[in-house]
Amino acid sequence: MKIALLFPGQGAQKVGMGADLAREFPAARRVFDEADEALGFSLSRMCFEGPEEDLRLTANTQPATLATSIAALRAFESECGLAAELAAGHSLGEYSALVAAGALALDETLRAVRERGRLMQEACPPGQGTMAALLGLDLAAASAICAEVSTGDEVAVPANLNAPGQIVISGHAGAVRRALQAAKARGGAASMELKVSAPFHSPLMRPARDGMVPVLDRLVVSPLKFGVIANVTAQLNRDPACVTPLLLDQITSPVRWEESMAALATEGVTETIEFGAGRVLAGMMRRINRNVKVRASEDPASLRAAIQALAAAPL
Repeated sequence: MKIALLFPGQGAQKVGMGADLAREFPAARRVFDEADEALGFSLSRMCFEGPEEDLRLTANTQPATLATSIAALRAFESECGLAAELAAGHSLGEYSALVAAGALALDETLRAVRERGRLMQEACPPGQGTMAALLGLDLAAASAICAEVSTGDEVAVPANLNAPGQIVISGHAGAVRRALQAAKARGGAASMELKVSAPFHSPLMRPARDGMVPVLDRLVVSPLKFGVIANVTAQLNRDPACVTPLLLDQITSPVRWEESMAALATEGVTETIEFGAGRVLAGMMRRINRNVKVRASEDPASLRAAIQALAAAPL
C-alpha cells in the first residue's frame, strides 16, 4: 500500500478549525504554539474563535490554513506511524506539503505565507480582478472561451484545473464575467463567479510574484524526505534546488490539480490522507479517480477513522 499526503489551499478555512485537535493532541497544540510565536500574535485564537472576517483576510488565511494542516499531520503522526511515499498540496497547500516533507521549516514558512497572502491581496486593486468556476466544460473549452473574451487591456486565463468539468478561471473582472456568460451559453449552466479577494494564479499576480522573490530567497530548503508534486509541472519533485523556482512560478501559473492526481496514481498510490479543514480535495478526487481513496484528518474523529481504515486496508 502506497500512501500520499494531501493538503488543501485557501478556501477550506472555517472558524473552529484545529481547535479539537489542539485540545486532544499535544502535538497539534505545539504546532499552534509555534505559529503564535513565529507570527507574533495569536493565530491559534483566530483559528479557534474567529472572528470570521479576520480569518478571511488572505494574509491571515494562508498561515492559518498551513498551521491547521500541519497540526493535523503532527497529531496523526503522534497516534500512528506514518510512512508516506509522496505529498501534494493545492496552491497554498504546496507549502504544507513541503513542510511535511522536511524541505521547509514551519516557523519560516508561516512567516513566508503570511507575506505571500499580503502580496497577493495587494497585487490587484479591489474590484479589478475576480475568479469564476466554469462547470461542465473541459479545459479545451475553457481555454477557448478565455482566448475569445480576452483583449489587449483585459485577460482571463485558466487558473485552477481542478477536476473533469471543474475549471476555475481568473483575471480582469470584465473578461472573467464575459467568459462566464460565454460558458453558460455553451452548456456550463452552473458556472458562477467566486467570492474571492483577488484574481489568483493569473498574470495580475505578477507584482506578488516579484515581491516573493526576496521572501523565498531567505528560506532554507533542506533535502526532501519524499517527493512533492508541484502545482506548476504536475510532476514529482525531489530536488531542493527546484523548490523556490516552482513556488515562485505557482503564483502566476495555473494549479494543475487533475494532472497532479493522475501523476500520484501513476506512482502507484491507492490511499491518501487529507490534512486540514474541510474535505475539498476528497470531493475533487471523486471526480478524478475513484480508485484512489482520500481519508479526512480534520478533527479527532476523522483522524481516528482514517487510522482505523488504513490499518484495515489490504497491503
